[in-house]
Formats: sequence, C-alpha cells, structure tokens
Amino acid sequence: MIRAGFPQPDEMDTAVSHAALRLVARGEIPETLRLHRPAAVVAFGPRDRVATGFGPAVTAARALGFGAIERLAGGRAAVFHQGTLAFSWAIPDPSPRQGIRPRFEEIAGIMAEAFRSLGVDARVGEVPGEYCPGEHSVNARGKAKLMGVGQRVVADAAHVGGVVVVTGGDRVREVLLPVYEALQLEWDPATVGSLEDEVPGTTWEEAEAAILEAFASRYELEDGDLTEETLALARELVPRHAVGTPGPVRSSHPR
Repeated sequence: MIRAGFPQPDEMDTAVSHAALRLVARGEIPETLRLHRPAAVVAFGPRDRVATGFGPAVTAARALGFGAIERLAGGRAAVFHQGTLAFSWAIPDPSPRQGIRPRFEEIAGIMAEAFRSLGVDARVGEVPGEYCPGEHSVNARGKAKLMGVGQRVVADAAHVGGVVVVTGGDRVREVLLPVYEALQLEWDPATVGSLEDEVPGTTWEEAEAAILEAFASRYELEDGDLTEETLALARELVPRHAVGTPGPVRSSHPR
C-alpha cells in the first residue's frame, strides 16, 4: 500500500503506475495498491489521440490549467485534479484476461462500499450521458458519476486504475466542456458529481480513509515505499505518456 504521488512532470504518476504493472508482472515487486492526490491533468485515451479534434482538445485543457497525458488504460478523456483521488492497483495474475470482469466488479464494489460509509447513495453502473462512460462506474443516486475506472492487462498481471471525484466537480465539468466539444463527444454535463456534492463537508482525507477501510475489509494492507527500480523505470516510461510538445505556461493551482 503506497500513498506517494508524483505530480511533476505531468506524466510521472501514470508512468509510476505503468512501471509497477511491469514489475509486478515480472514478479520483481509484490501486488501494489496506490492511492494518491494527483496533479491537474486530462488523461486522453487511444481513441482520443486519433480524433480530428485532439489538438484543440489538448490546447483547451492546457488553457484551463490542466496538463495533457496519455492514459495507461483505454477509455475516453478523464479528468484528475487536486480535489480528486487517483487509485492504481497492480495485480499479479497468470491468466489476466479471464479476470477482467471480476476485477471491475470488485473495484466498483469496494468504492461503492466506501462511498456509502460516508453517507452517499452510491450505486454501480453507467449514468446515461456520463463522461468516459463505463459499466462499472460508481454513481450517486443513479444521477451523478463519482468514480471512473479502466483496466489494462499484460502477460502475468493486470492494472486497475481510475479516479474518484471528492471535491471540485465544477472543475471537472469546466474542462470537459471544451475538451469533449473538440473531440465531438456527446455527454451531459449534469452527470458530473463529487462526494462533497452528495455529503457537504466531505474531505479528501475522509474519502481516502473510507477507501482504505473498504480495501482492508478484504485484503491485508501493508504500508510500503516504491523501490528505486520502480522509480527508475517510471522515469524511462514518462515519454510513453506524453501527448506532444508543451503548450502555454499553465496557471498554478495548490497541490
């Protein structure tokens, strides 16, 4: 269980997750769960990168103070910022494709349990019109998306990762409006939610504690640190998650 985040450069957090996946697959590090506070980035999927509006979408994100990176797993553009909680779970598995659906179901169940413990009417399933739609999203009241998840499999391991919007649903909506317009993706801005919207006063730390408790009810968690080998490999993988030359200087936000 690792809580360290790496917000600079923008691609580093995703590169760390990618490195952990590779090393777990090789058996060089154990199963690894990471919860952290991310930088403000829009994470684009492979289909976004080949869309005609990809360039304008990146420009729009940067104009609003968000970096632009390439996702580790598939899916459409998703938003991270300092009011969200990013999760990354690298799992050894000799037959990873067979476990794709069970892993999605498990992470959705864990997150829904955590959100309910905070007083949220949390449900698993896609909200009609949600951004980056997915069957295993977690929503509030069947109306507002709170958590999105993606998965990547490699030989002998899988990665389950995504984002929980704790606070700042308005920031997610603000950047997705021009980004999804540029990508020509239809969605309903009203589907953007946050834990704080559902239970006013909910903090990032409370959300983290609830998620850890939900994991701890199923698994034995042991606090750990990233190995130097993991960090070195992550630095090598940073360019794999870059989406082009740097844009204008980004506005600053507290991290």
